[in-house]
Amino acid sequence: MEVSRIRALRGPNLWSRHTAIEAIITCTPHEQGLNAQHPIEQQLRRIFPQVGPFDGQRPGQQVAMAHALEKVTLGLQTQAGCPISFSRTTPTQELGVYQVVVEYSDEAVGRLALELAEKLCHAAITGVGFDVEAAITQLHELDEEVRLGPSTGAIVDAAVARGVPIRRLTDGSLVQFGWGAKQRRIQAAEIDTTSAIAESIAQDKDLTKSLLHAAGVPVPMGRPALSVDEAWQVALEVGLPVVVKPQDGNQGKGVSVNITDRTAFDNAYATAVRYGVVMVEKFLPGHDYRLLVVGNKLVAAARREPPLVVGDGKHTVRQLVDLVNADPRRGTGHSTSLTKIRFDDIAIGRLREQDLEPESVPEKGRRVILRNNANLSTGGTATDVTDDVHPEVAARVIEAAQMVGLDICGVDVVCESVMRPLEEQNGGIVEVNAAPGLRMHISPSYGKGRDIGKAVLDHMYPDGDNGRVPVIAVTGTNGKTTTVRLTAHLLKAQGLRVGMTNTDGVYVNGRQTDSGDCSGPRSARNVLMHPEVDAAVFETARGGLLREGQAFDRCKVAIVTNIGAGDHLGLNYITTLEDLSVLKRVIVLNVEQNGMAVLNAADPAVVAMAHHCPGDVTFFALDGNQPVLAAHRAQGKRVVFTDDGDIVAQNGKQIFRIPLAQVPLTRQGQIGFQTENVLAAVAAAWAVNAPWDAIAQGLATFISDIQGVPGRFNVFDYKGATLIADYGHNPDAIQALVQAVDNMPAKKRVVVISGAGDRRDQDIREQTQILGAAFDDVLLYQDACQRGRADGEVLQLLREGLHGASRARHIEDIQGEFNAIDIALSRLNAGDLCLILIDQVEEALAYITEKVKAESLKA
Repeated sequence: MEVSRIRALRGPNLWSRHTAIEAIITCTPHEQGLNAQHPIEQQLRRIFPQVGPFDGQRPGQQVAMAHALEKVTLGLQTQAGCPISFSRTTPTQELGVYQVVVEYSDEAVGRLALELAEKLCHAAITGVGFDVEAAITQLHELDEEVRLGPSTGAIVDAAVARGVPIRRLTDGSLVQFGWGAKQRRIQAAEIDTTSAIAESIAQDKDLTKSLLHAAGVPVPMGRPALSVDEAWQVALEVGLPVVVKPQDGNQGKGVSVNITDRTAFDNAYATAVRYGVVMVEKFLPGHDYRLLVVGNKLVAAARREPPLVVGDGKHTVRQLVDLVNADPRRGTGHSTSLTKIRFDDIAIGRLREQDLEPESVPEKGRRVILRNNANLSTGGTATDVTDDVHPEVAARVIEAAQMVGLDICGVDVVCESVMRPLEEQNGGIVEVNAAPGLRMHISPSYGKGRDIGKAVLDHMYPDGDNGRVPVIAVTGTNGKTTTVRLTAHLLKAQGLRVGMTNTDGVYVNGRQTDSGDCSGPRSARNVLMHPEVDAAVFETARGGLLREGQAFDRCKVAIVTNIGAGDHLGLNYITTLEDLSVLKRVIVLNVEQNGMAVLNAADPAVVAMAHHCPGDVTFFALDGNQPVLAAHRAQGKRVVFTDDGDIVAQNGKQIFRIPLAQVPLTRQGQIGFQTENVLAAVAAAWAVNAPWDAIAQGLATFISDIQGVPGRFNVFDYKGATLIADYGHNPDAIQALVQAVDNMPAKKRVVVISGAGDRRDQDIREQTQILGAAFDDVLLYQDACQRGRADGEVLQLLREGLHGASRARHIEDIQGEFNAIDIALSRLNAGDLCLILIDQVEEALAYITEKVKAESLKA
């Protein structure tokens, strides 16, 4: 069994909406036809009894090791605690070769699971042993390491529940919510509006206390000290007992409370000074509470208890700690609701204050405190008391958070009870924390958990906003780039800042930020990261969908222009028109429920996608009487078509008209394929509620030149001849071009063409079969990149397509694209028409433009 071409599908993809690992698996004949009696399957199930049944294959299909690998990869992850359920194995056209797809919750874990599953399967094939428990432990540890902590995870979970898109920006806890201009970012329990100044104030406990005191918020007396003797003087001034802690600390590190004598004080000072300047303040009797403020609201409160054990008269303190730590709710990090109690020097010191040693056996019922502070990170517990908080207590902690300037703030309060005002019981606020831990409120040790994630999300996105900007995805065989550019132009006409990706580059608010073929998911993700994007229009090519899946979970509008057989069939196991349609409809499957699919009613493969759309459908076609479109219109649904020289958009009795004469791209409606692109773009702009005056203005100002749509039917005048440059490179595109130029008068028709080597032989031949019936002269040149073909092979296929051409009288092979352009131009006379099918788009257009400019200067 050989595993190759491993890919991470990071968004909705050909197989599912889940993120997944995809691999190509090649199995030997011996590794196929598995069943309960097959020795490999028997060995596999001995090694890993938890593996599920090898189901899901088509009727009559043999079960192979590829199916076993799929189920083992899935099973290892589920045994490690990963919340996944989807997997699939599909045979390819090649005998013994399969595509295996397995969902993952984290990419690193998914990749490791596939690697371990491959080793396990090889162990079954060769009859050697395999340590399944070690593999599951390895996966679990990696999952724990890379998984978001409870604070960030709770906010992310709330975002997912509301439909806010998320993207993890680092291996840590930095996460982006939303897209474009609506994006927000969080890190742990801090959000992007958290002030660095406020955070700095919160870290300075003396400054915090001064500000709170000035606001009339009760705080304990005390101040920092630079030596142990000065600190003792402060203790005497405020009166024993005291608290000794670092001035800038967190998670209770170095904190000692209820210090009543000099010996204990000196020890506490030595502990605190390791973390910086030492703070001494009056000890407040009572319970330790943490109250959480988000925005201007108190959203949760918990009473915290220090880590402790209760004697049973049988076990030593050390053994009691071990018994408590055996609780499955206790872990070593923040992923569990409780943390293991640390049995360290601090705990031993606290024992000795109670006249105990680690090997002492406390009497039954005795509470043995193992730390002075009650932080969960050191093994403490939390009990929810949110519903008990007195309004005056809530008001004081909200004032404290606002005085410091924190929008998410953990306020530590010491008092007898939060059910009475602090002033009545000599309670006070002892600390204010930026980036507070949320675990104690989400999953308290006792009591009701609170939905803190939702509270934070409501603060970031009030009124139920989902953080999305309109995303319009465009796919198909031909017309994608023009449709993308025109749609973006229509949205820009209404004042939106538009991000756009296509085969020419990435553009944000009119500025090009990247060049080259940018029709894949990486470029789309970059646009969605940009803070100046109010709407996005993405060309969504087949290659990117196969490599990574979509860059977005859902789109507002999905446009499918057409489906043609010449669109790279035979590559990456997409071998039939049906395969291609299934791939292209991915964007339709992932339209928002209140979104729109814009589909070509004249293309049956595209029409078939309509019933897969979760939202509504707009059909477009040149002919208003086209049966699918006419039926849709009769049902009162949205359609866009042409009628009597107008573009017509109709929804029931609502009708809008725009004269084609006011749409330069269509040349008065003479260029059919451009008119179809216009109809699709109009439908998309309509779907995102663009005003009709803005749509009309956008259509009128969009020009088919090398700035507007480079390489898409760019028309030049050269010595009185019509010169057209286009990037058409498949039979359907060539046929559309021929239909367009047939409407344009010409004395002689000349075409310059090459062919892309990554097409099927029949597709390359078909291009010149079409051209040979429409042009008098055919000049053939070889692409700069042959894409896997031998030198001269593509030219030979092009020539084969011209055999028996009904019109072409002159056929010539020319070396090099620019040389072919020069020869074609030198032979043109006034009234002729020349179609140049360019390969190197930017370079060729620049070259042609320079030639045209030079000729015009001569004239």
